[in-house]
Amino acid sequence: MDYPSKVLAKAVEEISGLPGIGKKTALRLALHLLRQPNSRATSLGNAIVNLVNEIKYCKDCHNFSDYDVCEICSSSKRNGEIICIVEDVRDVIAIENTGKYTGKYLILGGKISPMEGIGPHHLNIPSIEKKLNEGSVSEFIFALSATMEGDTTAYYIYKKFKNSPVKFSSIARGISVGDELEYADEISLGRSIINRLPYNEKD
Repeated sequence: MDYPSKVLAKAVEEISGLPGIGKKTALRLALHLLRQPNSRATSLGNAIVNLVNEIKYCKDCHNFSDYDVCEICSSSKRNGEIICIVEDVRDVIAIENTGKYTGKYLILGGKISPMEGIGPHHLNIPSIEKKLNEGSVSEFIFALSATMEGDTTAYYIYKKFKNSPVKFSSIARGISVGDELEYADEISLGRSIINRLPYNEKD
């Protein structure tokens, strides 16, 4: 695609590098920004720069945060004895939107996937052991996607720590097999948290 301006071409190239955005959509977005006041583009640009430079990872759960410890982990209203293990921040957002969960989280940062070259050492599994050693956790809830990779990840963690005194449970399969957690509707997800089941090797 030929562009009348190298500046426009560069903008389209950068925007189209974002997930799910092709060249045509990128061009529409670039042209839209050109029709806006300069302050709109400046505000967007500053927000992106701040996102990259200022966002932190919670040292307790690995969630995105403005501080060293996120608002969920620092809240006295949350039950620190129950930890929900999820793949990434999108799953935290999905579960929080149900309004049915009052515990805390631990974000793994992905799931075991040999096809993608992701092994246990790529995940935040040491944080689980750290919480076990602290002795303040009574239950870990697996809230991982109902996929082969999600099940493999849960099984690996369970096998590694099954001799600990902590209870392991899994969200009920109100989530269809093969579904990513973030796409589940809030009612089904909320019920699956409430009706969670004890986790064992046969799950």
